[in-house]
Amino acid sequence: MWSLLVSTVVVALAEMGDKTQLLAFVLAARLKRKGAIALGILVATLANHFLAGYAGMFLSTLVAPEVLRWSIALAFLAFGAWALKPDTFEQKRELGKQGVFLTTVVAFFLVEMGDKTQLATVALAARYHSLVTVVLGTTLGMMIANVPAVWLGETLARRVNMQLLRWLAAALFFLLAILTIVASGKGDKILFLG
Repeated sequence: MWSLLVSTVVVALAEMGDKTQLLAFVLAARLKRKGAIALGILVATLANHFLAGYAGMFLSTLVAPEVLRWSIALAFLAFGAWALKPDTFEQKRELGKQGVFLTTVVAFFLVEMGDKTQLATVALAARYHSLVTVVLGTTLGMMIANVPAVWLGETLARRVNMQLLRWLAAALFFLLAILTIVASGKGDKILFLG
């Protein structure tokens, strides 16, 4: 259950001000069908993060536990630094003539490719060896960050201190890196995050 909680919190914070959250604002403003957009975000995130989580689980079988531990710690440090950089989203892209749901699924799936939350899903799945709870957690985090963006749009963006949320996300990634480094090595457990 801890992997579900950590995955949810890490991704919800990291997603604040991220390009996929900016995409949620754009889709809501252009397409106006909030329910279809939210459902599209859910489907796209589940598909994208399942593939990312599966890749993380697979990668964890290819390398020695010590190498994996240090690789994950370095990845969390990189994600922490990345979280401090605000994302931008080019609004010039054409969203296509498909329905709102399909447009959202395709747009979110593609924009999430190589994004910090997708790569964090890879690292979290490799760390926790729990595909289902990590994917559910990262998907829940994405929904926590993006569904309010769809419904509340610009009002939410003006009232939430994105810089503070980026700093919190970075601090959480840095904490995960430190806890990964101090792992006891027994059963690949991390102190307090086992």
